[in-house]
Amino acid sequence: FAIMNRPAPVEISYENMRFLITHNPTNATLNKFTEELKKYGVTTLVRVCDATYDKAPVEKEGIHVLDWPFDDGAPPPNQIVDDWLNLLKTKFREEPGCCVAVHCVAGLGRAPVLVALALIECGMKYEDAVQFIRQKRRGAFNSKQLLYLEKYRPKMRLRFRDTNGHCCVQ
Repeated sequence: FAIMNRPAPVEISYENMRFLITHNPTNATLNKFTEELKKYGVTTLVRVCDATYDKAPVEKEGIHVLDWPFDDGAPPPNQIVDDWLNLLKTKFREEPGCCVAVHCVAGLGRAPVLVALALIECGMKYEDAVQFIRQKRRGAFNSKQLLYLEKYRPKMRLRFRDTNGHCCVQ
């Protein structure tokens, strides 16, 4: 089993939403990982893979860690989609400018799918959301995940127009 090279964290910003897609740290790299999160102003970290490190040191730094694991290579269950969109609605409204980090094991499948859903819920077309993320994260999404995103029907849950016609959780 070759050690996968871990792509650097990438920040995805759209309208007034900021995400950090990152890989899975280990207990050994946790300090450096937490420093990275703080550098980007992350206040919430969502883990969508099985926990492989202790979240206590991260939470001690004031970063809230949520565990919403789902199967590698698979689309997220509806419950996780709902929880994710509700989280974003609250976070970006209550803490403008904050950054929400999300990671799976390599940061190429499950994490980008959640970010893509947020972009789509904000009004972006699915192809544009995929391309937007792939520009920063080469190799993101497998064919099953792309099919899921293509068939996904947004309810525009992150779309609130402000007086300037901007979208997203104002």
